[in-house]
Amino acid sequence: MLILECPYCGVKAEETELHAGGEAHIKRFGPGSSDDDFETYLFQRENPMGVHFERWRHVNGCGKWFHAARSTTTLEVFGTYSARTFEPPQEIKDKITARLPGWSWRDLS
Repeated sequence: MLILECPYCGVKAEETELHAGGEAHIKRFGPGSSDDDFETYLFQRENPMGVHFERWRHVNGCGKWFHAARSTTTLEVFGTYSARTFEPPQEIKDKITARLPGWSWRDLS
């Protein structure tokens, strides 16, 4: 079972108390975008094994959105942080690098 700590209220919650919101740090395309951009957003995104950055909402708590960095292969959680960022904080990237030397994902390594 996945347990994440809400960075706003500090509560450790299991995934049933949260709402998954998809991938974090991607540019989303919707109504008003070109057909090519929308198709690429829906069907051409990479889905690597390993480190993922995800959006979660603390629905049974403070109600705020936050991001989580975790491994899809081991379910290890590297940390959670505010959703008001364009990339993971350096301390999260350092934790990932310490655990998985040489990791790389997009331009966030």
